[in-house]
Amino acid sequence: MHAIRMHEYGGPEVLRYEEAPIPVPGPGEVLIRVAGTSFNPADAIIRAGVLHHSHPVRMPHIPGTDVAGTIVELGADVTGRAIGDQVIAALPRPADGATGEFTLAPAATVVPAPTSIPLADAAALPVAGLTAWQGIHDHLRVRPGRRILVNGAGGGVGRLAVQFAKLAGATVVGVAGPASITAAQSAGADQILDYTVDRLTEPVDAVFNTAPIDGSGLNRLVTLIEPEGQLVSITSSASTDRHHAVRAMVMTVRWDPAQLDAIARGVDANQISPGVSERLPMTEIVEVHRRHAAARLSGKVVLIH
Repeated sequence: MHAIRMHEYGGPEVLRYEEAPIPVPGPGEVLIRVAGTSFNPADAIIRAGVLHHSHPVRMPHIPGTDVAGTIVELGADVTGRAIGDQVIAALPRPADGATGEFTLAPAATVVPAPTSIPLADAAALPVAGLTAWQGIHDHLRVRPGRRILVNGAGGGVGRLAVQFAKLAGATVVGVAGPASITAAQSAGADQILDYTVDRLTEPVDAVFNTAPIDGSGLNRLVTLIEPEGQLVSITSSASTDRHHAVRAMVMTVRWDPAQLDAIARGVDANQISPGVSERLPMTEIVEVHRRHAAARLSGKVVLIH
């Protein structure tokens, strides 16, 4: 098969399009013909070797945590799945990923893909969707009547977080940059702020930060939160504001098939849209990584064969 592989850690140029063996499913695994994967900022962190001490990958490595595709082979002891099923999953790290024609996934982690959108587009959902879902529901526990600020509301995670918070009954303030305002608006926030020119005038009950800002930027967000409120970030950490009793934390996403299935069903119920900003061939992955490094990548990019 053809695949994107890296033989060493380094810059985007270590990603090569080359021949690789088709993997063979072991017990409890399924082989998926990949329709699409998507870029996540963590892909660049892994590629650069930032986590090589704590989360090393075996070289050569095929990146790509998100997958949408069709099951073409079942390993031993697989039940509840069939050849021909169209599925999505967040692949386990540090195993090989989905930037190849085929990939393996534990059968227990795959869920039926939504049928109301193109199969490749569904690759935008696993990592970003689970991160947004857990930030809004598991950590902030958003409920009706709450006023929530989503920072980075035009990004892959932020745009989904706006939708989940709205579905939970919250009033949502979305903050985005000039290039992402349209994407943030399409998610349905009650108020959209351009962080380069606008300022929030009313406090919020909680903040979900999905943008790559530093600790001082997060500390400024803390000042917007009502006493006893909370800030959850997926990037850097903020100082806890003891004067206002604001709690702050950095979250780490976990793979939860039940939550991913709920997200997929929400898409088919016309409640959630993945908000794919670009669809590019996998051979463009080096340029995608370069654009990310230059802060010229916005929204959710899906990579297809």
